[in-house]
Amino acid sequence: MGFDVLLDQVGGMGRFQICLIAFFCITNILLFPNIVLENFTAFTPGHRCWVPLLDNDTVSDNDTGTLSKDDLLRISIPLDSNLRPQKCQRFIHPQWQLLHLNGTFPNTNETDTEPCVDGWVYDRSSFLSTIVTEWDLVCESQSLKSMVQSLFMAGSLLGGLIYGHLSDRVGRKIICKLCFLQLAISNTCAAFAPTFLVYCILRFLAGFSTMTILGNTFILSLEWTLPQSRSMAIMVLLCSYSVGQMLLGGLAFAIQDWRVLQLTVSTPIIVLFLSSWKMVESARWLIINNQLDEGLKELRRVAHTNGKKNTEETLTAEIVRSTMKKELDAVQIKTSVFSLFHAPKLRMRVFGLCFVRFAITVPFYGLILNLQHWGSNVSLFQVLCGAVTLTARCVSLLTLNHMGRRISQMLFTFPVGLFILVNTFLPQEMQILRVVLATLGIGSVSAASNSASVHHNELVPTILRSTIAGINAVSGRTGAALAPLLMTLMAYSPHLPWISYGVFPILAVPVILLLPETRDLPLPNTIQDVENDRKDSRNVKQEDTCMKVTQF
Repeated sequence: MGFDVLLDQVGGMGRFQICLIAFFCITNILLFPNIVLENFTAFTPGHRCWVPLLDNDTVSDNDTGTLSKDDLLRISIPLDSNLRPQKCQRFIHPQWQLLHLNGTFPNTNETDTEPCVDGWVYDRSSFLSTIVTEWDLVCESQSLKSMVQSLFMAGSLLGGLIYGHLSDRVGRKIICKLCFLQLAISNTCAAFAPTFLVYCILRFLAGFSTMTILGNTFILSLEWTLPQSRSMAIMVLLCSYSVGQMLLGGLAFAIQDWRVLQLTVSTPIIVLFLSSWKMVESARWLIINNQLDEGLKELRRVAHTNGKKNTEETLTAEIVRSTMKKELDAVQIKTSVFSLFHAPKLRMRVFGLCFVRFAITVPFYGLILNLQHWGSNVSLFQVLCGAVTLTARCVSLLTLNHMGRRISQMLFTFPVGLFILVNTFLPQEMQILRVVLATLGIGSVSAASNSASVHHNELVPTILRSTIAGINAVSGRTGAALAPLLMTLMAYSPHLPWISYGVFPILAVPVILLLPETRDLPLPNTIQDVENDRKDSRNVKQEDTCMKVTQF
């Protein structure tokens, strides 16, 4: 395409691109922890009802004689089916007769017990304070814990739609700055939230902006790099997600108070907001949107950063206009999101990409949001997941460059479903094997996500890239919101949620096969580029590009 000729002239992977991707990597490292923050701030510790004999400071030792703590617990809290103290019930009156049963545990009537009317006592060995212990999100209120993550995902869903559309209308840079400001304010205020309702609202606003920033970092990186460098850029950005996961695990291990952890994660975003004023707008977007002078200014700025000389003579408005004549003529026809429905090839691409994104997101969040099911050491598991996803994304770069986008996606997507389904029917006693399979599943789905991110941005036109990214984000956020909801199926069968997580990625494989290959091909700029996409025309365009480069 025409812009790739201009980009090659100013430098397709020089000092500017390296600095840009480095800044976005730092951004992703600091922002990604916000997505899985509730793994720690909403950690549910062991708990039981508060009972006067055990927890009332006014009760002296003489009141209970020489009874041990275990004896007092036995007469105060009924046992569940696993012979462990119940978490949500206590005896109305102390059952002194239980002290003389010599190891037998008779059934107790419901009339003998009552809910935890005086509150709960929490095990604070892992975390001193979480939102669960702060607002007692246990027992009858335990569903409120998942509401926080659902609201964050709902915010990211709406943010992807609204801010994604605005990014195509007013520019990537200004929307990024707005989102940085919104995220800095909402996340910092969440650390001081006085009530659970206020906290939920602030997390919703944080989700509204977080995914928009992460999405725009991909778009800006792609629009400032040449085809042969895009997979490397995407891989580096996604690897920064893994570093963010490991960073969060380390912070959560050191910081055991949820408010301090929330504030620690939020404060650096203020610095990112101040740094975002030096961001460069996408010249590709500027030129396509008839802002030729601004686009030329950004191109010359990049050329200067990359050490290209004599750009005043070799890069003029006339050269830009002639090089991108076809694209500029095409965009004279105003496009909107409704243009998708009148373009058959683009429409099918968007539907296919959305389903693939949905099918990959469901198992990813099904695994990553249930770290507590692996054990109580969530910080260690978070670091382990980060290390595994980092390795998997590096491996996916090799497959992207040597096998292409479609083969790479299918190579990683199918095993995700296989690992989850095999794990579903393994007995609980094979704990080590279950953890290994879950870890391999997280690694595979991360590599599949890496491949899908590259493929998605290479299949959609510049004129609607952010809008389609917003639509694609809706399908991803829908999958993210559905993942925790599927866990409610455990009321019918403990296998149903995991079977669902395993089936979706397998169904995505034939859809991936229907999408066209894009390795080493120019980015489409207009809807016409997509509709006229044929292998022979692509080859001609690549030859024309080489000729134009030699003319410069």
